[in-house]
Amino acid sequence: MKTPNHDLSELLAELDPDAELVRRHLWLIKLLAWLRGDARSVGATHARLTLLLDALQQRPDAHAQFQRWWQRLLGSVDATALLADHGFASRSAFMSEMAERLRLKLLPGTPETADASTLFALVLSDPFDVQWLGSLDAPLLARVADLLRSDGHTSSLLQPDNPPEPTAWQAALMEAVTFCTSQIRATGFSPELRLRMSAPARQSAPFHALSAHFDTLTAVWSRNPAQPTPECYAALDRFLKQLDDCRHAAASVYTHLEAHGISVNLVFQLRQLRERVLRVRALLDCLFSPAPQQDTAKLLAHLVTVGQQRLSIRALIAANSSMLAAKVAERSSETGEHYITRTRAEYKQMLRDAAGGGAVMSITTLMKFVVLSMGLSAFWSGFYAGMNYAISFVLIQMLHWTVATKQPAMTAPAMAAKLKELDHPGAIDGFVDEVAHLVRSQAAAIVGNLALVAPAVLLISTALWFGMGRPMIDAATAEHVLHDLTVLGPTALFAAFTGVLLFASSIIAGWAENWFALQRLDSAIRYNPRITAVLGATRADRWATFMRNNISGLSANISLGLMLGLVPAFAAFFGLGMEVRHVTLSTGQLAAAAASLGVDILRQPAFWWCAGGLLVTGLLNVGVSFYMAFLLALRAHNVTGVQRDNIYAAVRQRLRNRTRSFFWPEPELPAPAASSAPAPSEPTAPSPQDDPKHG
Repeated sequence: MKTPNHDLSELLAELDPDAELVRRHLWLIKLLAWLRGDARSVGATHARLTLLLDALQQRPDAHAQFQRWWQRLLGSVDATALLADHGFASRSAFMSEMAERLRLKLLPGTPETADASTLFALVLSDPFDVQWLGSLDAPLLARVADLLRSDGHTSSLLQPDNPPEPTAWQAALMEAVTFCTSQIRATGFSPELRLRMSAPARQSAPFHALSAHFDTLTAVWSRNPAQPTPECYAALDRFLKQLDDCRHAAASVYTHLEAHGISVNLVFQLRQLRERVLRVRALLDCLFSPAPQQDTAKLLAHLVTVGQQRLSIRALIAANSSMLAAKVAERSSETGEHYITRTRAEYKQMLRDAAGGGAVMSITTLMKFVVLSMGLSAFWSGFYAGMNYAISFVLIQMLHWTVATKQPAMTAPAMAAKLKELDHPGAIDGFVDEVAHLVRSQAAAIVGNLALVAPAVLLISTALWFGMGRPMIDAATAEHVLHDLTVLGPTALFAAFTGVLLFASSIIAGWAENWFALQRLDSAIRYNPRITAVLGATRADRWATFMRNNISGLSANISLGLMLGLVPAFAAFFGLGMEVRHVTLSTGQLAAAAASLGVDILRQPAFWWCAGGLLVTGLLNVGVSFYMAFLLALRAHNVTGVQRDNIYAAVRQRLRNRTRSFFWPEPELPAPAASSAPAPSEPTAPSPQDDPKHG
């Protein structure tokens, strides 16, 4: 087994400052790999670095060769590009950056390069490098600085010399600050940000003065870069204050986004600007800090971190879409409140609304079988089935009725919003009350849907029998329905998959509403001269109000309908055999099969297996969509440290003591009688009887 001394001797023997560029870079990669070792112990890496420094100190020829190699390295790569741009997106658009990260992730890099960023990513490629670089102590850093110190007008990487003129390292740092400052100004002057800044931020024009403050700092610093004067530090303070003003002006854009819709591209640009400001501060610390070695080591560790993050597509999506997720969850939460019943009157209204939705779904069931009977190709059969579902869902929306399975993805964010208040006294009991309200509301919606869809399908089938001499479907199709819906088959898998589609439709709805608000389409419909010339001002105003109030529901219903119809067709194209199982539609199909086969179907075990399949379908439709929406809402609201054990215990206690409250509203508390001299008593919780309810 080779010892570290033996490995180091072989490594130094391979050092050749006159080798071609790629060989010199490969040697650097091998050197860092030797220092890193097994990437388990920071102390071991520091010990190897000490061993290297000792060996070079004891061998003057190796020391001279190393310094020659170092000078050739500095002359062959541009350190400024590394300092200014490493870790930043080369493009300002979110999707372009995602494509670039995918390329960097999949395609290997080459050490035959003059790009310092590419070489840096190959040399310091392990997350462990952040640990050992960030924990280097002052004596070890001083020895490294002494090793890398050069003669003449060249530079040291960790500690500059003190000549009258700036060293090459100092010049690279200041040039990197110049590049970053230019990028910050360009971003601040872009119309996407400038037009969305607050009025005070635009009037103060912080980005205009940034260049002048930086020019002043550069002029004062260049007089004596080795020992900055008090005048230089005063110019530095003014420049840093101007940077903060620019950052605050850019941050005012978030207020506009919150009010008028989130743009992922704008959030991406704002985050890049903020990181540029932080990079400028880090670079200036390396120039003006009393301990530049420590700050430079921290900068290198930071560059390793951002280089690793640059390869992560997941981090890009998470960082730049969190505001959009929060906005989608917020809008869904506002909508979801309408689906939660808290009083008996609201509960009964939910039953009526769900019954109306069930009646419409009976017609949807009829049209589904009509489409199937046409014998179309897979795509067109799926397309027309999807249009059938979409039209039905939109009709239910316009009639202010409801479909049970569409509620969970909307009510979950409303529930998650309540979790932010769990630190308040009595918040857990209040949350459990909301859970009971939600379960009861969902139960009412499902009962209302199923209670009418089955009788309505039977009625339609009977009418067809008397009018056309045959029921809705023939016996062969009815047997096929019994085979498809049985709980013994893949019904559970298909029902869970349908729950995912239900959740996806809510995401599409939130995104569409956010996009509608971001593009200010309601204002365009209301005031655009071409539109008002065609519709008239009054009608244009009505259309604008209608679209603003219904864009979310229309997007959810149309997208859900098309997904229910087309996703199975696309899945069949790839041989996946994935189908959808929607509890209301499945109930209608089972009712159609019963009408075709007659009362004898009740004696068939297959019918009861299908009835069990309906129960499983309903639970999974609701459960999967609610669970996914709830997790998204928790992340969007940054809910952490929730006392989940206490919540679960409180829910279990409510189930044991007040089971009925999960299925039927409890009696409402009467209002206390007025009294001229009320006796002192403990406060009681307010009654929810006056809570508003959407019809």
